[in-house]
Amino acid sequence: MIDRRQSLALMGSALGWALAARAGAAPALAKGEPFSWEWLQTYAKSLATGKPRPLPKPVPGAQAIDYDAVNRIQYRADRTIGADDGYGMRLFPLSRYANSPVQLFVVTKGVARHVDHEGALFEIVAGEGPAPRPLDGVAGLRLINKGGVGDWLAFLGASYFRSAGALDQYGLSARGLAIDTGIDGREEFPQFTAFWVAREAPGSITIYALLEGPSVVGAYRFVNRDKRPQAVLQDVSCELFFRKDVERLGVAPLTSMFWYDEGNRPQAIDWRPEIHDSDCLLIHNGAGERICRPLGNPPRATINSFTDTSPKGFGLLQRDRDFDHYQDDGVFYHKRPSLWIEPKGDWGAGAVSLYEIPTQREVDDNIVAFWTPAAPVKAGSSLTFDYRLRWIAGEPDADPLARVVDRWTGIAGRPGHDPIPNARRLVVDFQGASLKGLDRNSGVRAVVGVDRGKVITADAYPVVGATNRWRLIIDSSTEKQPVNLRATLEIGDRAITETLIQQFY
Repeated sequence: MIDRRQSLALMGSALGWALAARAGAAPALAKGEPFSWEWLQTYAKSLATGKPRPLPKPVPGAQAIDYDAVNRIQYRADRTIGADDGYGMRLFPLSRYANSPVQLFVVTKGVARHVDHEGALFEIVAGEGPAPRPLDGVAGLRLINKGGVGDWLAFLGASYFRSAGALDQYGLSARGLAIDTGIDGREEFPQFTAFWVAREAPGSITIYALLEGPSVVGAYRFVNRDKRPQAVLQDVSCELFFRKDVERLGVAPLTSMFWYDEGNRPQAIDWRPEIHDSDCLLIHNGAGERICRPLGNPPRATINSFTDTSPKGFGLLQRDRDFDHYQDDGVFYHKRPSLWIEPKGDWGAGAVSLYEIPTQREVDDNIVAFWTPAAPVKAGSSLTFDYRLRWIAGEPDADPLARVVDRWTGIAGRPGHDPIPNARRLVVDFQGASLKGLDRNSGVRAVVGVDRGKVITADAYPVVGATNRWRLIIDSSTEKQPVNLRATLEIGDRAITETLIQQFY
């Protein structure tokens, strides 16, 4: 489980900027060396096949810079790297949440120049307690909005990165790679140890990164474009060189937080009605099926895999955008971005994996989703992947299938009667154009199945007073847990809704 205070610190330090007059100067740049994407790939391969070098160690003194202290250390606005056009770059200070320094280079016309890391790049703002002392070195980078207020993209800690997305609010994170996630005591967190930042095309900025870990070395290229209010786009290419066998490789991993929503009300011990960065895993699989798997907060760490071949896309979505469902006017959960992964090329056989960890607080990142190739990953092998990340506020496409818009769980049985023992009720609402004009005489049928126990009752009907909205009510036995329930609405043999997969613990 990842402590989200690193992310919360990022959010705090990213707000409230005002671009100062350019009285100062950008950081000093060292003598240049030739750089290219091909060079980085070759360099990564040489590191993987040569004698392993130690990863950067935590900087002494970083542990003392806690959440409050790091939010008082701000990069000097007058030392912003680049123009004030939405692609200017500022740097993050070292702290206990990101305590290993990264190397940073600016690339111009194929020449990379190292950015000197020094405490003088930062200033201390007013606050309570003794003033913290900025350390030499930087922990990561961020791209600043035009006008200098806030940022829209940040790389900070291990291989984590995130975007404020279409609604200008940070939430879930992405990672460069996941290694053995969900295997007790085995997970590795490879690090981006160096970045090369280049302006190679109008309207975008390219960030190259070197990934290093005990099991892998990788070369990454991120072509970043700010297309708000529609989306923030990142086209990612990576080449991975493996030093060791990897039992569970996680490609294009996403990390989020889910505590509770209307579907697991007994866990709602906070006054706010819902608390989560994401509420569902959405999969568009290679067979053309659309799967919605609501996120959960299980009693024990749980991993589920959705086998697939040539996936069309997957992601963690925040579908519920109603402020009244959260009542949070501090961190605005209703504005958290959704993140959608679109593979480029054929990724072959594998599975979308979902790892859920129990939590009782909102500072834990307890949700991870990623693609796992079916073929074993062996030492000495290499893999390449290309994909697009879309940080969005809505759906990834305009698919005509009705989607899951609400979901509740509770006791099974008729209201006013004794509940059915060892059973649960699931109520799910679908809404979309595919339901337009349909009524009880249209031949709509509920197709429901469970992997354990049995379906007791299942009834689907149009919701009175709602537009293109149907409700499905299911009672199923849950004596043997966990139970995976699968449900969709069909006419004939044609699906008219996405497929819901609900897990009862």
